[in-house]
Amino acid sequence: MRSGMDRETGKVLVGWEHCTQSIGIILTTRVGTRVMRRAFGSEALALQDRNPDRSTVLRVFVAMAAALRQWEPGFRLTRIVPEQFGADGVAIFMLSGIYYPRGHIGDYSLSETRDARFANDNLKVWRALA
Repeated sequence: MRSGMDRETGKVLVGWEHCTQSIGIILTTRVGTRVMRRAFGSEALALQDRNPDRSTVLRVFVAMAAALRQWEPGFRLTRIVPEQFGADGVAIFMLSGIYYPRGHIGDYSLSETRDARFANDNLKVWRALA
């Protein structure tokens, strides 16, 4: 089972909690900002301050889906539902998909359907909502 450390509190994260933190890190990291791993991250943040028309929302969806497909082997996105997406730059998305508890080691034999709400604040940080 996957495990790691909470980036804010230092507590141990196991399973789905660790996966949601990983998703948040992927969505938070701008492509080109990680030394030695320049391709890591998502283009979603670069689109955040644009006019929230249909075209921009679709581009955000594509950026999120592409980043998760490339960087999170434990989660396969099946649906994105925008709950809030406004001109103030605040967005809330419900991400639905299939969670693979052992996907990080290439084992896709176990799977669970999972949903997670992700929001950004005015500091442009994406995090899972409880």
